[in-house]
Amino acid sequence: MKYLRVLFCLVTAVFAISWTDSSKAEEIVVGFSGPLSGPAAEYGQDCANGIDMAVKEINAAGGVTVKGQQYTFRLEKLDDRVDPTQAKNNALRFVNQQKAIAVFNPIATTIAPIMSIPEQNFIIAAYSSVHMINQKGHPMVINPVPSFANYAQQMASIAWDRGWRNAGMVVTLGPYGDAWRSVFRQTWVGKGGQVVADFPANLYTETDYSAQLTAALAKKPEFLLVGGPSATTALLIEQARGMGYKGGLILIDQAKPDYIAKMLKNMNLLEGMISTVSIGDVTLPAMPGFKQKYVAAYKRDVTSECTINYAMMYMIARSIGVSNSLDPRVVRSNIGKVLPFLGDKYPGEYYNIEENGVINQAITMQYVKNGKFSKPDYVITFPQTKMEYEKILKLSKITDKSHVRWVPMKF
Repeated sequence: MKYLRVLFCLVTAVFAISWTDSSKAEEIVVGFSGPLSGPAAEYGQDCANGIDMAVKEINAAGGVTVKGQQYTFRLEKLDDRVDPTQAKNNALRFVNQQKAIAVFNPIATTIAPIMSIPEQNFIIAAYSSVHMINQKGHPMVINPVPSFANYAQQMASIAWDRGWRNAGMVVTLGPYGDAWRSVFRQTWVGKGGQVVADFPANLYTETDYSAQLTAALAKKPEFLLVGGPSATTALLIEQARGMGYKGGLILIDQAKPDYIAKMLKNMNLLEGMISTVSIGDVTLPAMPGFKQKYVAAYKRDVTSECTINYAMMYMIARSIGVSNSLDPRVVRSNIGKVLPFLGDKYPGEYYNIEENGVINQAITMQYVKNGKFSKPDYVITFPQTKMEYEKILKLSKITDKSHVRWVPMKF
């Protein structure tokens, strides 16, 4: 009798375990490969945090359902230190060993080798303003970052209107930095200005820029185009001011002004700066709540990296639901069906997806005057007609539309 009771208990336990397992949601893996150590680690961590926050929210809301089966998401992260070979190997590991539906990567230098993987059986969630990667015609890329060329065009116009004519450049090395230097030079010279100094440095691996700055400042530029990851850009600016430089600054879009201001703890060092927006200042209804939750969860300030990667994760999850499929090709093809994402629900606005995978949004800029950041300046560049622009403006949830303007992209 005792034996029968033990047997009954064992059978009941096995049944309970098997029932629990069968009712438990399956997992969908998404991978992140990026700089999680080294000088660019803060940048990489902000990207990963945005994905992580979206994954936790989606899972808490029940995940996604595909053909009657419930799924939750699992984020896997690997450090690549901006090494192209390591990034490619990380992506292969995610896809081949963990069957990842998507791989996130935030730097053009490492996105390109991931795109070279022959089997196009995973979504490449790219965070890069270098839209040359999208011109390769890869069918699995999505990229919701405005082209850096938009910023180069707008920032050059503002600098020209300020009366600046002689530019110096101390910008990071690599495909991203090289593209910025090339396009900004073309734009600036096209206006009639001069690039009197061009001394790039590797802001992903170096922290001493005295040689480049000494060479650049000797040419007497009226402003410096600078940038790379935010943390090392802050060091570069501090070193330039420490060497007596008092001219203007233009930050390339990877360098975030709010993060840099917090590092430097002295807004006077940024006087006259033209930059992308301090993202927490954007006038979208969803931003205050997102900012509060993000800071509480990660003990870090909100950045574009976290907000855009957060939105990309939601786009993929929503597209899985719309597709009723886990086939990455199907999910990628249906991203457009879940757009637009607007600022009443998300800390950013993403209007539509182009055939090449670019997801359109406004570019946002700020300026430093008298030791303070200006209100955000929204420039919508992708509509080609005024009628298209007015449709976007009507759709947008931006609360302060007095700072929105339309300047069609020339590149």
